[in-house]
Amino acid sequence: MLKFAIGGAPNEFDVWEELAGEFERKTGIKVDLLHQSTDTDQRRQSLIIPLEARRSDPDIFLMDVAWLGQFAASDWLEPLDRHVRKGNIDVGSFFEKVVNGADRFEGQLMALPVYVDGGLLYFREDLLSRYGYSQPPQTWGELEEIAGHVQEKQRKTNPDFYGFVWQGAQYEGLICNFIEYAASNNGGIRFSEDRIILDSKENLEALEFMVGLIHGSMVSPPNTFTEMKEEEARSFFQRGKALFERNWPYAWSLHQSEESEIRGRIGAAALPHFESGTSVSTLGGWHVGISVFSDKKDNAAQLMKYILSYETQKKLALRLGWNPGRKDVYQDTEVLARMPHLAQLRGVFENAVSRPNLPYYTRLSEVLQKYINAALAGKLTPKKALTEVEREAQKIVERYSSP
Repeated sequence: MLKFAIGGAPNEFDVWEELAGEFERKTGIKVDLLHQSTDTDQRRQSLIIPLEARRSDPDIFLMDVAWLGQFAASDWLEPLDRHVRKGNIDVGSFFEKVVNGADRFEGQLMALPVYVDGGLLYFREDLLSRYGYSQPPQTWGELEEIAGHVQEKQRKTNPDFYGFVWQGAQYEGLICNFIEYAASNNGGIRFSEDRIILDSKENLEALEFMVGLIHGSMVSPPNTFTEMKEEEARSFFQRGKALFERNWPYAWSLHQSEESEIRGRIGAAALPHFESGTSVSTLGGWHVGISVFSDKKDNAAQLMKYILSYETQKKLALRLGWNPGRKDVYQDTEVLARMPHLAQLRGVFENAVSRPNLPYYTRLSEVLQKYINAALAGKLTPKKALTEVEREAQKIVERYSSP
């Protein structure tokens, strides 16, 4: 029996059970679903333990995009090129930047995206229209200006109203946000030979802007750097207390639910950029890979082909609201009728930026989180934070790069 490790909420498990049953009826291959925790760190650890022990189960599993570098560098993943050719999986059906930036490691294809994520700007269409704005901001400067103006007006009747909410707490989501600000200013996490470059003019401008949103123009709440994660920002915006929100696509269906106070009054757009840059979204999502220790690799490859098929990707979109890994599903009329925001998302995902595909990325991220959050909290100046984080990050690079 094929062991397939998945995770998520109960409704996700129900859908996977249906898909596993359908796959068995079509192929005769039985699938045992291993239900993991909804907590991402716990899911990662529950995979690392059997992989480090070189156990044959699970045969196939879902991985957060941020884990791929570690899993591939640890030689835990079965290279997929042979299975892709044998199973006639068209890699060209997927977003090229996603596959090349996240799923390939040292030239080999190690995974493929089941669904993809990227940061979006949600906005109150009704409030923009009320105050004379015909479209969402294109640049970060425009966002700050509009947010400040609308915040001032709204506070006459809603004193707790803020212009912009985003993820600034000390966790992985903060780094996703930082990459979007920095990369949209032609910066980001760069490498030059064996050196990591974080203390750059572009990154400094981006971090100063982030700090200014909280302590300067104050269009973002003071608890941004202490409490704001995805759900905190979503709830704040959904209660009608903000004009703009940076969040992942999952928030769309919740904002439009019957319980939402802003239902029918929101829009979604690509994130703004700095004057000299272009809009950037940090790539998120879950990818499927096969264990190199599996004793059922060919059967696992058949299941992978089924999961990545047009029909299954469409079902996952309609049933769970997932953003397909396949580009062609974004043109499906039935999917677009139910999820019109996908038309916007295709362009976002085509320009998504991957986090560094490194085996030590988790350690690097922890250091980045500490210093970027310290700057947001006012404990360090943005310049000092970048100087210190580059110094400490370089030690990690050297430690893992040495023979």
